[in-house]
Amino acid sequence: MVEESGIRVVRCGGNKISFRAPIISKDSRYEFLLCASGDLVKVFSTSTEECVHVLEGHTGQVTGVILNPTNHLQVYSCSADGTIRLWDFIDGILIKFFLAVSKSVFVSPENFQLVALHLPKVPEQEVEAREMSAVLCNISSNPGSTAMGRGGEYVASVMGRQLTVYFFKKLKTYRFSLKATDKKGAKNAFTCVACHPKDDCIATGHEDGKIRLWRNFNQKKEYTYSTQHWHHDAVGTLCFTTEGMHLLSGGVESVLVQWHCEEVNKKDFLPRLGGAISHICVSPDGQMYSTSHLDNKINIIHCSLKLSAVIQGLVKGNIWTDLMIDPRTRALVMNGRPGHLQFYSLQQDKQLYSLDIVQQEYINQEGLDQFEVMRAAFSVGGTWLATVEERGRCTSDLESSLKLWVYNEKAQSFELNTTITAAHQDRIMHMCFSPSTETTMLVTTAWDNQFKVWLLGLDSDTQKEHASWSCDYVGSYHGLQPTNCCFSSDGSLLAVSFKEVVTIWSSDTWELLTTLCQPPGPIRELCFGRLSCSKYLLGTTAKNLFCWNLLTCSLEWSTPMDVCLLRSDPLSENVVAFSLHSGNTDLFVFRPSEPRPLFTQKAVCGGKVQRCVFSPREEPLDSCDERFQWLNRSRLYFLTELMELLTFSTKAEDERILNSRKQLLVDDSVAVTPFYLLLGKHRQQQEEKQNSGVSQAADRVQPPQASVAIKELLHTPAHVLPAASFLCSMFVNSLLISNTGSRNLQEEKPFSFPLCSGTNGQICWLGM
Repeated sequence: MVEESGIRVVRCGGNKISFRAPIISKDSRYEFLLCASGDLVKVFSTSTEECVHVLEGHTGQVTGVILNPTNHLQVYSCSADGTIRLWDFIDGILIKFFLAVSKSVFVSPENFQLVALHLPKVPEQEVEAREMSAVLCNISSNPGSTAMGRGGEYVASVMGRQLTVYFFKKLKTYRFSLKATDKKGAKNAFTCVACHPKDDCIATGHEDGKIRLWRNFNQKKEYTYSTQHWHHDAVGTLCFTTEGMHLLSGGVESVLVQWHCEEVNKKDFLPRLGGAISHICVSPDGQMYSTSHLDNKINIIHCSLKLSAVIQGLVKGNIWTDLMIDPRTRALVMNGRPGHLQFYSLQQDKQLYSLDIVQQEYINQEGLDQFEVMRAAFSVGGTWLATVEERGRCTSDLESSLKLWVYNEKAQSFELNTTITAAHQDRIMHMCFSPSTETTMLVTTAWDNQFKVWLLGLDSDTQKEHASWSCDYVGSYHGLQPTNCCFSSDGSLLAVSFKEVVTIWSSDTWELLTTLCQPPGPIRELCFGRLSCSKYLLGTTAKNLFCWNLLTCSLEWSTPMDVCLLRSDPLSENVVAFSLHSGNTDLFVFRPSEPRPLFTQKAVCGGKVQRCVFSPREEPLDSCDERFQWLNRSRLYFLTELMELLTFSTKAEDERILNSRKQLLVDDSVAVTPFYLLLGKHRQQQEEKQNSGVSQAADRVQPPQASVAIKELLHTPAHVLPAASFLCSMFVNSLLISNTGSRNLQEEKPFSFPLCSGTNGQICWLGM
């Protein structure tokens, strides 16, 4: 995170929720799924799929979550920041904070080891955990390669072609190795491990798709194993059910396989779950399963192998299209699953839906050439969506299709209207819609040295039902290859770049109006100015950023700069330019009317910015500082080489968020429920009227320590409090007034004892 002069670069959601195996917990009414998401722990409802809590506090990647064995409503989380935190995830409260002395417990760049860390039981909220002992050294960095055995008696770990079992009571280690290949040439390397919860049995997955069940592993020479085989590729993950009746497995096939432990040859399947399965989790009561997938999705499945819910995060893979904003939903649109476009809500940090563009089943096989969505563009109002899909990009046999999608108001989604096969004779490189509201027009440029204009034609009777697209014009310039194209803000002009030349065309007659030349080098980006700067046209090459005045058809200004991305704000005159310098990307904000930048920030991220987009704000900011006014009406999002989605945040935004959070709290240290948010203000007014006459008397009766304790007692969740029988007598005694007088009461030394854990994680004390 970069912070400089009142503006910060922050992550804006879209973290990977399938990074580590989640856990499923159940209280008296609801089931929750908890998963690591960046430096957060997210709590989802398994019935509504909504995120009900976000546990914030870690400063590094959360590397694991586990339920508290003594309290099923509490969860431990560990992080790369070297801390372990204990949470009450029902109310979203931090209870304990453990600081590990050595961060190598969690992250080691060279050698990973398994250690036992003792967590002290002390009343303080912040505790240092110093007692640490190594259990196994040189283990795999994959958490799925290590598993605890029955009752915590032993731990099993796999790495390479070796299985290691360590017994805690015996303090003995047994190692079992497999040959590199068997007689049939299969790969025997281990990929994952799971331990039976009721029996001494270890299941291991292998690269050849086999599963081995190990027994008698407490003796070096008498161990045995049996082999099961269904997966055609490496086994990705294994997990036994709670009672050990079934073994669950998954891999690149995206099929959940349920093996019956008592019947060797019997197994059940749940196919077509999404991407490759990376983790499997089982609820404590064994009624629910969850599968985590490489496409950042978590499926919640009933034990009868029926899909119950889907929690989909932001899919990060090969991003061929630009980052786009859906004008209707204001969702971020980009490549998602193979052959799909994903619509992701940045405000709610969840996927709204995924649009199947290719409409073909994706086969997860390396080296297989399949269709991919390469280009996409929205019309001004979001009624039309244009997509380009291609196959055979690495060969001479290129297959491509241009598809036009129309938004269906009843279905609330896009429907395919027109498919144009081989719209160009070569690869389509760029396309854009005209911003004019009078006609719906699309322009495409391709490597066949042509640009084409596609026009929407409406049925004369319905004006909508039988809308169809046709090619209205084909343009070229001296046989040169076109690269970029863009319309002016009113749609009257079209700019198309042909290598080092920019051509300006009239959108009414398709007459070539003028040509603009610039310093040597192919043109990378083209961008028209907006509003009062609409008379300017911006362009970039590998070494220069330049601006033309279209009224005089002359170069207005230019500056030497390696610009990798150039975007204009649709709601203002501002333009942003990302420039790669010394391995980092710098940001420049300016207006085409003057070359002086309004705002600059060095090293907003490491490496090169891949994509960026402006998103209109729901409520404009009121920034007084001139340097930050470019963020008032729109927000800038950009994607890095590491697939991190980042944005800029100002102090005004941080203060607004902080104030909105404070308004939702009764007290800074007391968490409230949604029921209180609805009726709390009305009830508080009634209580103020009723208690106005007795508040002073109550203060005279109750000692100050008791007042604080009673307040915490009434607001603390019941499952955190001690038993009522333990508190009753001491609570009554705290209300009594000594008959020896106030003087003796003040001279008497009070006795204190811990009452409960407060909502702010501290211990509340009741004085007697």
